[in-house]
Amino acid sequence: MPAAKPNSVRVTAPARLHLGFLDLNGGLGRRFGSLGLALEQPAYRLHLTASSRLTVQGPDAARAERYARTLSKQLGWPDGVHITIEQAIPAHSGLGSGTQLALAVGMGIARLFALPAEPARVASMLQRGARSGIGIGTFAQGGFILDGGHREATAEPPPIIARIPFPEAWRVVLIFDRNRQGFSGGDEQRAFTELPLFPEEQAARLCRLVLMQALPSLLEADFSSFGSAVSTIQQAVGDYFAPVQGGRFTSPAVTAVLNELARERVGLGQSSWGPTGFALCENDTDASRLLARLKARWTTTSTLHFAIGNPRNQPGLIESHTDELQRTVG
Repeated sequence: MPAAKPNSVRVTAPARLHLGFLDLNGGLGRRFGSLGLALEQPAYRLHLTASSRLTVQGPDAARAERYARTLSKQLGWPDGVHITIEQAIPAHSGLGSGTQLALAVGMGIARLFALPAEPARVASMLQRGARSGIGIGTFAQGGFILDGGHREATAEPPPIIARIPFPEAWRVVLIFDRNRQGFSGGDEQRAFTELPLFPEEQAARLCRLVLMQALPSLLEADFSSFGSAVSTIQQAVGDYFAPVQGGRFTSPAVTAVLNELARERVGLGQSSWGPTGFALCENDTDASRLLARLKARWTTTSTLHFAIGNPRNQPGLIESHTDELQRTVG
């Protein structure tokens, strides 16, 4: 029996923290490979209802409308839908806003009209996941995600090769710079073409760090060891991208914060192209103290903003409002 069409649909698509790439060399026939995790906030929250035509309101409305029209054109999906974007992930902040909005729109429309859909397929149709599969994996599964990179000459999203629950007690202090944006689109493509070949021995070192330190530490909830692995990966990848992003990290203000914290902490870095930086924390107390300290220390740097992010071990949420039942994407 076909699924009943709901009267309306609500979608929550959480931000993702991108912790770095593993193999930018590609000598084994696969390139990139990345690791990251889902956060409870920030997140996209969308409300969708059937309509006589496509209308979108709220932040990022133009981009959401473009995604909906693309799906209608390429897949023959209905485009009679009204989408209200009630909450958004900051665009070009390094937190995966493009992929999460694409998945929220695509999976929301699919649920509204009882159409079969998978996050990876929707992402591919909307040209998301061209390098990293972290955003697709966090929407589909939540938690900590490791993807296997791309095969040569394929545009399909990379496979998810590991999903591990992120320790519930751990926290992330996010460091925002309101006056900066990370690369995206054509700028991102040009950046990759301008960079030299990533050293094979460096790629091997990063893969070893993930397999023999980061993943086991995560499973054992060994914060110090996991944070040390993340910091090392961030330093290596950040230094590789430095010629095109202006330094190890994109934002000079965020860089100043991270450099000061690096004297005493591990688990520091920049999410994706930034400018958002992060500091991993072992528990609520540690995160709250660090947040208060950063706000006091950097109060005169008006472009900076700090917030605590909780890990999210659940997938994106798609709620059907016919029977009031809430169902996840899985």
